[in-house]
Amino acid sequence: MTAFWTEADYDDHELVQLVRDAKSGLTAIIALHSTHLGPGAGGTRFWHYAEPADAMRDALRLSRGMSYKNAMAGLPMGGGKAVILAGANKTKTPEMLAAFADAVEALGGKYVTAEDVGISEADMAAVAQRTQYVSGLPVEGEDAAGGDPGPFTALGIFLGIKAAVKHKLGKDSVEGVHVAIQGTGSVGGGVARLLARDGAKLTVSDIHMDRAEALATEIGADTAAPDAIMSVTCDVFSPNALGAILDDAGIARLDCKVVAGGANNQLQRPEHGPMLAKRGILYAPDYVINAGGIISVTLEYLCRNDKAPCDINEVRKRIALIPGRLEQIWQESDSTGESPDQVADRMAQALIGR
Repeated sequence: MTAFWTEADYDDHELVQLVRDAKSGLTAIIALHSTHLGPGAGGTRFWHYAEPADAMRDALRLSRGMSYKNAMAGLPMGGGKAVILAGANKTKTPEMLAAFADAVEALGGKYVTAEDVGISEADMAAVAQRTQYVSGLPVEGEDAAGGDPGPFTALGIFLGIKAAVKHKLGKDSVEGVHVAIQGTGSVGGGVARLLARDGAKLTVSDIHMDRAEALATEIGADTAAPDAIMSVTCDVFSPNALGAILDDAGIARLDCKVVAGGANNQLQRPEHGPMLAKRGILYAPDYVINAGGIISVTLEYLCRNDKAPCDINEVRKRIALIPGRLEQIWQESDSTGESPDQVADRMAQALIGR
């Protein structure tokens, strides 16, 4: 693994820590980008990386994204992220989770973790047995803040798509609007169900096509193969799987008017935002539209420390602000000629003092 400070995605991160526990087989990276607004908050990803450098790149990019996401969502938290390097068989053991929890605890509250790709509520409950600096835990009662952040992320994306459709297409409803959804897990599936309820025309895809086909049958959607979903002629392309798909080739394949989805770090490099704009495609900056989940887990964490209301209505009220933030970004983009991602980055950097 190369020195992290030579990585293109290193952005003056405050802490980058390699965690090794030979007994359990744990290898993990914890990255804190900024604690200007509060403890670095962001989920833990459990993933098999072809090369260790890919894991470092993910940790650096994701933690920076969390700084921006928390700042733009008005949360008193900084940006952090952890990745656990899974083996090819993706075996996850209680011992690995325990060792990871000890590493989080050793940071003394500088980093607050939650679930991400490959990590479940049950995993977070196990981590919480050894550290208090964790959120996204199972909650009791329908009106309590917290729990699985997926449905809250999906709600924010749904509201953001509606805002994008209004801004770009001039429509007050998604009825009849064609949305191509990449990824049908907790977030993408939730977005699809909300859009279907409001009459959108949907095409869905997933690397697990049986899951996409089951969802399509449930909501009356069409399906597309994983390697074809980005080329579907549609009004909105909604990426809700892994990031860095909007590269030169990916953008060239798009046949849509809007890109709005929950995947983190959708733009492979900074130049790809302006490239989308040049093609006339409206982009919803990912860390703004997908903030619903972190809003939920942050309020859950603050609630446990008597610093925020525990009512789920407070979560929904804050998620309802996402469309307004996007509209502010788009209006400034329209007036300045900057791409939406450039506008959002500038706003977020000002909020974290950079």
